[in-house]
Amino acid sequence: MTTRVLLVDDQQLVRAGFRALVDSARDLEVVGEASNGSEALAPVRARRADVVQALRAGASGLLAKDVRPHVLLDAIHTIARGEALLTPGATRALISRFLAHPDTDPAAMHKLQVLTHVGFGRSNDEIADELFLSPLTVKTHISRVLTKTGARDRAQLVVLAYETGLVRPGSNPTT
Repeated sequence: MTTRVLLVDDQQLVRAGFRALVDSARDLEVVGEASNGSEALAPVRARRADVVQALRAGASGLLAKDVRPHVLLDAIHTIARGEALLTPGATRALISRFLAHPDTDPAAMHKLQVLTHVGFGRSNDEIADELFLSPLTVKTHISRVLTKTGARDRAQLVVLAYETGLVRPGSNPTT
């Protein structure tokens, strides 16, 4: 079965490189290109593509542009199977954006704080006490972080927190 891919990037040269790479895989086909999300809406609504990278629209994966070619192809296959993917480099960039603009999304900041505490091995009750949240709110944030990152369990969240540099050995969580 062929996976249909819609490429969306504001740089034509980047799209051309992605097109060449995707077209080189016998089970992938580029069905269109767009320079922004608005241009991508029509083909997405027409369901002409199986895979489109669009984080704000609920994408299941996020990659940095500098990934190796085989990583991009593997990611497309992973997303086409319905799995989630968030590479450490992309996660670092996402966390940096949240840290740079903390006032823009309070819920996102709570999720980031909760992830930090999970990385330090704190229980839901300990996190709730530290962040002045209810244990149910903490549980909800953890559930959403699991969904957004594609992590299977708390242990993977701990690994993610360390891999992204959110948690470092010997440091303490900050609120």
